[in-house]
Amino acid sequence: MSARGLDAIALAVLHHRLAAIADEMGVVLGRSSFSPNIKERHDFSCAIFDPRGRMVAHAAHVPVHLGSTPLSVRAALSAFRLAAGDVVALNDPYAGGTHLPDVTLVAPAHDARGRLLGFVADRAHHADIGGMSPGSMPLAREIYQEGFRMPPVRLVRRGMVDRDVLALFLANTRVPEERRGDLDAQRAALATGGRRVRELAAAIGPAHLQRGMAALQRYTARLIATTLRALPHGCYTAVDVLDDDGLDTRDVAIRVAITIRDGRALVDFTGSAPQVQGSLNANYAITLSAVFYVFTALAVEPIPANEGLLERIRVVAPSGTVVNAEFPAAVAGGNVETSQRIVDVLLRALAKAAPRRIPAASAGSMNNVAVGGFDPLRGRAFSYYETVAGGAGGGPSGRGASAVQTHMTNTLNTPIEALETYYPLRVERYAIRRRSGGAGRHPGGDGVVRELRFLADADLTLLTERRRRGPWGLAGGATGSAGRNLLAHRGRWRVLPGKVNLRVRRGDVLRVETPGGGGFGPRPRRSRRSPR
Repeated sequence: MSARGLDAIALAVLHHRLAAIADEMGVVLGRSSFSPNIKERHDFSCAIFDPRGRMVAHAAHVPVHLGSTPLSVRAALSAFRLAAGDVVALNDPYAGGTHLPDVTLVAPAHDARGRLLGFVADRAHHADIGGMSPGSMPLAREIYQEGFRMPPVRLVRRGMVDRDVLALFLANTRVPEERRGDLDAQRAALATGGRRVRELAAAIGPAHLQRGMAALQRYTARLIATTLRALPHGCYTAVDVLDDDGLDTRDVAIRVAITIRDGRALVDFTGSAPQVQGSLNANYAITLSAVFYVFTALAVEPIPANEGLLERIRVVAPSGTVVNAEFPAAVAGGNVETSQRIVDVLLRALAKAAPRRIPAASAGSMNNVAVGGFDPLRGRAFSYYETVAGGAGGGPSGRGASAVQTHMTNTLNTPIEALETYYPLRVERYAIRRRSGGAGRHPGGDGVVRELRFLADADLTLLTERRRRGPWGLAGGATGSAGRNLLAHRGRWRVLPGKVNLRVRRGDVLRVETPGGGGFGPRPRRSRRSPR
């Protein structure tokens, strides 16, 4: 396949060179960061953009970040005309962000003659950004309670850090040294990305680079059109529900109707629940990101992930609903939990169009744990955040994987050694939750059992889903086991809600049992032996 003078080989080479730049940015960010959440868990993403601010390549990082980052980049470009050496920072969910802990940095890449080549951006989850509780994932009713909200601001002006902006940012976190170190790591990643883009332009020519970026986007648009044409025309609908919003609403419905025709798709979330009092509201960027992820995975062959994909897909998400919340709705859980349910609903609908390609539901929750307080042994405040893996859904080609991060999260495990070295926590148990996957011809993967003992008094926040209903099976497969959260105080266990803020005491033990994936296909019947 060619694209205005660039054949398939040239396009593939350019795609991999651009993606490799994003990969290298991620290596720099991870290795130079301060917090275990970024250094160990790799809760960050990096991407490359053309001079118009359209994404042309990204690394295989966190899906919920990647599909939404383009809106943050465009918000930055709308606010400022960026010069060489400038860096814009933002985390506002109502300006293309996801939730407040995810801080995005954007910088231009210019060549030696001052010509704009494109932009580089990274987004990292900062383990505390202020707000009602450590970790900045509270059961809030409005975004003001969730932490420090930052519209697009110039963090760096022509290579010089704006100390006033930095001071304001650091004054709104419980762990300013950690935040400074992580911001510096993000800036280092941008510097690496900008340098590599300049080197690429010098090697192939700026004009060729610009033509190649545009050709890659057109190529992706054609690939996704080919995928959509291979599906039967029709309208495919599905509905699923979130357990609750953590405050006063249960069974929060998400509905979708996907209309496929002539190589295009209309993804319409009309009928989804109104935005809720709690933090499970997703903004439009999150919903768009889930659609981007699902259709990238649906492609008939590996597809360069860029904004060309969305040229063939129209997303309708009515304002004021749980999939496109209006300011000042709380959104911390929308990013981590509602995004997962949006994926479930999209896959459930597409299973009717592509039954041989879609798996059963995976765990459906990032199983978020945020904890913080004062560590008397180390003499400092601490704030820790992690997501806990679950089971993947069984699919047409095989059983689901156990103990993995699925769909919109793609982070790593925090090594026990790192966690216990840095925080007043001890891992008492970390094991696969046997037989939690749904039965079927291809069973769902098993979830995880994770027990943390608190070695200091602390504030704990849990944002978890699939605690009332397990992940659904497909094609006759059984539902996976629902998750469960428990707390032991003085040796006595009690079940916790799926979403809760509470004070824990030294010696308490938290147990998180994550959901298993749904099974696929009816379980084979055992043949009976003939009587002798």
